[in-house]
Amino acid sequence: MSASAALQAGPAPVSDSYRPVSVSELRRRLAEGGELALVDVREEGERSRDGHILQSVPLPLSQIELRAAALLPRFGAPVVVTDEGSGERAVRAARRLAALGYENVAVLEGGVAAWAAAGGIVYTGSNVLSKAFGEFVEHAYGTPRLPAREIKARLERGEDLVILDGRTFQEFETFHIPGAHAVPNAELPYRVHDLVRSDETLVVVNCAGRTRSIIGAQALINAGIPNPVVALENGTMAWLFEGYDLAEGDRQPVPAPDGEGLEKARAAVAHLTRRFGVRTLDGEGLARFETERGEHTLYLLDVRTREEYEAGHLPGALWAEGGQLVQATDRWVGTRNARVVLLDDENAVRAAITASWLIQLGVGDVYVHSIDPASDRLERGAEHQRVLGPVPTVAVITPAGLERLIATDAAVVLDLDTSLAYAKGHVPGARFAVRARLPEGLDVLPPRPLVLTSADGRLAAFAAAELGGSGRQVSVLEGGTAAWRAAGLPLETGETALLHAADDVWRSPYQEAGDRHAAFRRYLDWEIDLIHQIERDDTVSFKVYP
Repeated sequence: MSASAALQAGPAPVSDSYRPVSVSELRRRLAEGGELALVDVREEGERSRDGHILQSVPLPLSQIELRAAALLPRFGAPVVVTDEGSGERAVRAARRLAALGYENVAVLEGGVAAWAAAGGIVYTGSNVLSKAFGEFVEHAYGTPRLPAREIKARLERGEDLVILDGRTFQEFETFHIPGAHAVPNAELPYRVHDLVRSDETLVVVNCAGRTRSIIGAQALINAGIPNPVVALENGTMAWLFEGYDLAEGDRQPVPAPDGEGLEKARAAVAHLTRRFGVRTLDGEGLARFETERGEHTLYLLDVRTREEYEAGHLPGALWAEGGQLVQATDRWVGTRNARVVLLDDENAVRAAITASWLIQLGVGDVYVHSIDPASDRLERGAEHQRVLGPVPTVAVITPAGLERLIATDAAVVLDLDTSLAYAKGHVPGARFAVRARLPEGLDVLPPRPLVLTSADGRLAAFAAAELGGSGRQVSVLEGGTAAWRAAGLPLETGETALLHAADDVWRSPYQEAGDRHAAFRRYLDWEIDLIHQIERDDTVSFKVYP
């Protein structure tokens, strides 16, 4: 069955094509420790809003061809698909996964609703496994913290302290505490030593909310830094609560360490290895793992900076900046209890701290491998996204051709990118739509030819093929919205025309409309309460290392 046919086919009894999995069987399989992927195929905003199983990972039905290969790299690994409980999207997704080559796909009977009815804990929010882990870490290790008011007072008194922002460089440039340094979390044990004046300098780690502040501060403590270290309690949300200003732009690169700083960073690797049992994999071991991909799922994740990754990385390795890998593990590791190899330079500081967290998270069999910069295997350039199945051959229209159609009101444009990307900039007059919900809503549109677009046009091509029987003339904007932008054509901003609800993605409190401080409070209350949820959840397997 083709992917298009699988999408259009209606719900069928799961037993017709796939073995059903009951809640009790899923619980047993989660506890047994074998490889298992539990994928939730609802749109991510729905999943975050309505609740999901903690051990599930998001793989929206709309995005399967684009995201499954990275999230589920072994086609023989067992996959359990779930949705809210109707089974309609779960069955469609199971059929599509099977059509794309996955050999061991099942559907959770009754979905998340059945899990909840059986007493299972259901979680709202995004990247919840990692955020719950952050709350667990704070409670298990007593991570020190200071409120924003205290840190501001110390700054005004001129005390010896340094503020390190553990988020990504892009987030830092959007906003940050004045005077802070951009040091993404996995870089902290590597680069901190050249940023402090002495062993008495107070190190403050912050993020936008809580998790990366906690994980970053505890990472430095676990790495054996002699300095006093604290997390900024509730991050820049707390900073804004106090009415303090934030800065933007102005990222000052923190150079890689050398001399004494590098020696201290290397000492952290030995410290982490002893405490957390971090394992190193040599070239021979990695080669063996690569030959065993058919029996064991293997993730090759490069935890260095983007610039280092693009300067030379191992074939098949994905860029997963170490701090973000801990913050959003479910973005990269879809199969539990798989082999996870973290790739770094010869010092392996960033891989060691990232490995220490993944070991405590209990996500799989974790190893560290140092890349040989002289290897002739290395590839250069940006990460290549592997798309499953051929991108359908469909009718296309150039940006200039679409501009002419729009000028004469001769087409209806549907934008299938995320609602956040749509709001940031879309073809003027385009309506936001969700691929998995099509053809719903088409009957209310003017009876004109449809032109579909997405970020680069590939998602639009998959959707266009599925609309072949809709009775409409359908084409795709060649090169997608990126090509429209590259042609210098105008963009419209805002959620100006929604064919489908803009609940496809989770929105952070910073992205919510309305009272931002109220959104901050709701978010912080939610995150702090995660510790109480995981205390009641017998599927949680976080580990503590004294």
